[in-house]
Amino acid sequence: MRISVHLNLPREVDSVPAVRRLLRCALSVFHVDREAGQDLEVALTEACANVVNHARGADAIEVSLDVAEDHCAIDVADNGAGFDAETVGGPEAAGERGRGLFLIKALSENVRMQSTPRRGSIIHFEKSFAATR
Repeated sequence: MRISVHLNLPREVDSVPAVRRLLRCALSVFHVDREAGQDLEVALTEACANVVNHARGADAIEVSLDVAEDHCAIDVADNGAGFDAETVGGPEAAGERGRGLFLIKALSENVRMQSTPRRGSIIHFEKSFAATR
């Protein structure tokens, strides 16, 4: 069994907890370990928050969730101005900013980013886990 959902949400702060709750519900169907689930929730939250805070010109957040018993794949996309993925550095040493992509990479697997000027950006990430029953 697999749960696949594609969402097109407004680019606003209230969209972030809504998609996070949907992921949590999908993971609970498969009895995914809470720690693995929380890692994915944080990564998804960071990816969506990046769109809300940084996707100049975007009007929506597109989220695709593909959840199965042993694996989850997530895509978060926007139709904004894009960014240069090569210039994105690590987190600021003495600040709260710049941790989003760093956290996504630390908490998930197979992270890929693609951005095209004036056409938007997409980040893909996955996590493998063992379901508990």
